[in-house]
Amino acid sequence: MFEEKQEEPIEPMEPVLSQTEQTGGIYECPHDEVFGEITEGGPNYRNVGWLGTAVLMMKTQIGLGVLSIPAAFDVLGIVPGILCLVAIGTITTWSNYMVGVFKLRHREVYGVDDVGHMICGLPGRLVLGGSFILWWVFSAGSGMLGISIGLNAVSSHGACTSVFVAVAAIAALSLGSIQTLGRISWVAWIGLVSILTAVLIVAVGVGVEDRPADAPIDKVWVSDYKVIGNPSFASAMAAVCTIVFAYAGTPAFFSIVSEMREPRYYTRALIICQSIVSAFYLSIGIVVYYYCGSYVSSPALGSAGPLVKKVSYGFALPGLLASTTIFIHFPAKYIFIRILQGSRHLSANTMTHWLSWFGLTSATALIAFIIASAIPVFNDLVSLIGALMGTMMAFQPMGCMWLYDNWSAGENGKTVKWNLMVAWSAFVILAGTFLMIGGTYGSIVNIISSYSGGSGVFSCADNSD
Repeated sequence: MFEEKQEEPIEPMEPVLSQTEQTGGIYECPHDEVFGEITEGGPNYRNVGWLGTAVLMMKTQIGLGVLSIPAAFDVLGIVPGILCLVAIGTITTWSNYMVGVFKLRHREVYGVDDVGHMICGLPGRLVLGGSFILWWVFSAGSGMLGISIGLNAVSSHGACTSVFVAVAAIAALSLGSIQTLGRISWVAWIGLVSILTAVLIVAVGVGVEDRPADAPIDKVWVSDYKVIGNPSFASAMAAVCTIVFAYAGTPAFFSIVSEMREPRYYTRALIICQSIVSAFYLSIGIVVYYYCGSYVSSPALGSAGPLVKKVSYGFALPGLLASTTIFIHFPAKYIFIRILQGSRHLSANTMTHWLSWFGLTSATALIAFIIASAIPVFNDLVSLIGALMGTMMAFQPMGCMWLYDNWSAGENGKTVKWNLMVAWSAFVILAGTFLMIGGTYGSIVNIISSYSGGSGVFSCADNSD
């Protein structure tokens, strides 16, 4: 299975300068292993700088995930919660690093399904390709649900929640239809600043407010945070997979590195991304849960008082919209490239090009809208996505990627480093499988419980309470 070895050393992907660039114009790469010939009038798919790459990486992660981390700490307890967050952050950082290494060795790779095809043939491509699409479509659904919660909070439930979900779908579709990541990176910049500001407002608010928004007002409030929780197996697994969701931007990193001007700077962008993301997750998770205890909300923006809730959601809405925009863009772009790859329609402004692109973004937004309306409890949807598809995208394939490229090196002598990396890769694969099975079970149990408690499909009820 892993007998093939890449013999050639890794070399930087030097960009080929076009006549336009040589004369000081816009960067273009005449030919790319994924996108083929890039024409003068068509979209320039290779135009993302390393700083834009770091921002896109951060925006695929900081957003919906961070809003659920304090609630996950409430289930697990603050100490196990921190340990789980650090462990998952470490594994996914290595997984993200492997994406860059694998791309430089196999420059024709565009998505995780290409990895599946190289390792397991057509079944691998179908399983990982299908999981990739479902992962981002479900993530887009959770983004629409988050936007509807924000609109309900800001407007004091000014309209039916299903209407707000539809508004979120239309807005995200409009921005998600921008064709290249180079042109969409400004959305990520605005969204990142927006969501960071909103969460910091909440962190300050819960420290200043007398009590959390949902805490009882007829007695003295003392935070009831737990150092170590005592959850059921189902609840614990769902909480852990909520943290997986917060870190599982990994499948997007294949698409991002494919559109970089210079992929050799990928690791630089990754270090910036993971350092900021991990520090932010830890600080926000600890501070918000410490002050709110069992009365922490999910999304966390509703944890402080009514005024802080409105203000924080007001700042967060652009960030939630930016996340949903990216979540719609990725699966549509993936299918678009798979359909048109090898033809002139991929990089030329033909009728087929535009009909295919807008048809795919519209279909993605529609399915995400249905998902958001069918699973109307934010925390349940996030944990289900993290369990069922997040681990499949961020754990198992990366362990297999290292084994694929390095397994045959053991035939020349099993060094200590080789043995340790084989053990690590096997651990990542097994841990991902365990989390996928256990987390999916726990999430389904919680969703069933939510329906029993009165949550409904296409509900008009206020979901910001």
